[in-house]
Amino acid sequence: MKKLALLFLSLFTIGFIQAQNQKSIDMKKKILFVVTSHDKKGSTDEKTGYYLGEVSHPWEVLHKAGYDIDFVSPKGGTPPVDGFDLKDPINKEFWENKEYKNKIDHSLTPSQVNPKEYSTIFYAGGHGAMWDLTDNKELANIASIIYENGGIVAGVCHGPAGLVNIKLNNGKYLVDGKKINAFTNEEESAVKLTDVVPFLLENKLKERGAKFEKSGLWQNHVVSDQRVITGQNPQSAKSVGEAILKELNNK
Repeated sequence: MKKLALLFLSLFTIGFIQAQNQKSIDMKKKILFVVTSHDKKGSTDEKTGYYLGEVSHPWEVLHKAGYDIDFVSPKGGTPPVDGFDLKDPINKEFWENKEYKNKIDHSLTPSQVNPKEYSTIFYAGGHGAMWDLTDNKELANIASIIYENGGIVAGVCHGPAGLVNIKLNNGKYLVDGKKINAFTNEEESAVKLTDVVPFLLENKLKERGAKFEKSGLWQNHVVSDQRVITGQNPQSAKSVGEAILKELNNK
């Protein structure tokens, strides 16, 4: 009987360890995409939201690599979308993927997110991010926990507006002393929104101590520094996804 009991105990222990290891693997596979809930460019009548290509292109890279992606927005539910172009085959692939279309249409609220489940948090762009991601303390706290747990924080275009006020346990801003990239002053001027946005993202990141790097208008430019990955504009979205994947593969 003792031998039988020991056998059952041994099998139970092995099963428990395997289950925990699988849970750990599953957690490492999960990535959190942040999208804006804001749908209007300042006092203008122009609509905005998350920029579709800045979600779909990183999604395509990471989804095909086997990573599970969740979506969160400040208000939860169905976020507004901008840059809606289904002639882009990657946009079309994302939009017609029933599982992920349902996920983004039912995005989580920050209070529903357990940051310990995610290896990476990625802030998608779209001008709306400038109004509701910067001062969202819940999202900043989620990002801080993911980073302090050895995870990755990433963003593209206006998405790094969400990085501006993230602070670490040492009291320093996340971007302080790191090479960072985002939508530039010149690009904001080119789209004639310099006087519409609440602040210039390039300037604000520099104020937080970022070593801001940039290329010319609409050039693909991605910077990776100490598990913080940032891209300049929509043209950089796929490359940000590839840089995230490379960093994950190096873990």
